[in-house]
Amino acid sequence: MTIQSFHPPKRTLMGPGPSDVYPRVTEALSRPTIGHLDPEFVRMMDEVKELLQYAFRTENALTLPVSAPGSAGMETCFANLVEPGDKVIVCINGVFGMRMKENVERCGGEAVIVQGEWGRAVDPAAVEETLKANPDAVILSFVHAETSTGARSDAEKLCALAREHNCLTIVDAVTSLGGSQLEVDAWGIDAIYSGTQKCLSCVPGLSPVSFSQRAVDKIQNRKTKVQSWFLDLNLVMGYWGKGAKRAYHHTAPVNDLYALHESLVILQEEGIENAWVRHQQHHNALVAGLEAMGMSMVVPADERLAQLNLVTIPEGADDAAVRSQLLNDYNLEIGAGLGDFAGKVWRIGLMGCAATKTNVLFCLGALQAVLGKSGATEAAMAVYNS
Repeated sequence: MTIQSFHPPKRTLMGPGPSDVYPRVTEALSRPTIGHLDPEFVRMMDEVKELLQYAFRTENALTLPVSAPGSAGMETCFANLVEPGDKVIVCINGVFGMRMKENVERCGGEAVIVQGEWGRAVDPAAVEETLKANPDAVILSFVHAETSTGARSDAEKLCALAREHNCLTIVDAVTSLGGSQLEVDAWGIDAIYSGTQKCLSCVPGLSPVSFSQRAVDKIQNRKTKVQSWFLDLNLVMGYWGKGAKRAYHHTAPVNDLYALHESLVILQEEGIENAWVRHQQHHNALVAGLEAMGMSMVVPADERLAQLNLVTIPEGADDAAVRSQLLNDYNLEIGAGLGDFAGKVWRIGLMGCAATKTNVLFCLGALQAVLGKSGATEAAMAVYNS
């Protein structure tokens, strides 16, 4: 068999990620590849750091994109901050909290679990009780925006509790960066990781991270080596340090970093506060349309992500058949439920450049046609016209 070039279909991506990519970002990918130690590339690296500091709302010097997807960003945080024997409190209210626990254990740490309800925010009272019961805990970890459930936890309150009990914090912001209010410095977040393929509308494959000085001090004063050579920030710092003199660590994904630079420039042009407002506006219209079709949102309004919407599958609808029809007939992707929600919900994403009026009305119109419902687009338009 002779294999030919791959040409993917043109989809509208409204699942849990990846999201649609800005045309300017795909154009950036095609720019000439230069060396990862070229002075011009180093100059661009410094701009990427500055742009990420803007997106994270931080002045942390150790802010950079890990050369791998968001899961590697998670592992970077845990591998560098957790040493064998460390007690780490892990909040689990969905799939990605479970992955945090896995990371703690693989680093030789002891995971103390705060078990939460799927589809709800992490309970600060339960966290405070666990912190009091474990005064020897050194880290509190939680997911700010749980992609498996669409729940948003109160990162500001949870970080304040951690500070009161002398704990560092590790925060998953894979789905929140660029789509929800996120204040790394103001909220006192010590270690945070995200991904490029969600609200930044960049290609998958990079993981922005940022570390406070308290976190850097712990990394630099470890008693044991970081178990991963590639993710060891003591080594990576030499490559992503400020200025022209860099110590070679790995061959950076040059063109992917062009793409990230462009997506962050677009975010800066829009203004990050405006991006938060935009995601919320289109979320409100989408919810009105879904509810007009008789569907209900799983997460309470005050704990709900704007960019990842968990909606109950209507009675009599075939989960897989509906998603397949949307994909085949409309080139529209929405996501299935995970874990406890498998087969019970759909996850509809409004991330980055996919968070538009056009996409909201298109998605609602397609669902109306497939489900034989009506009134959704009218309900959404009422929100837009209000």
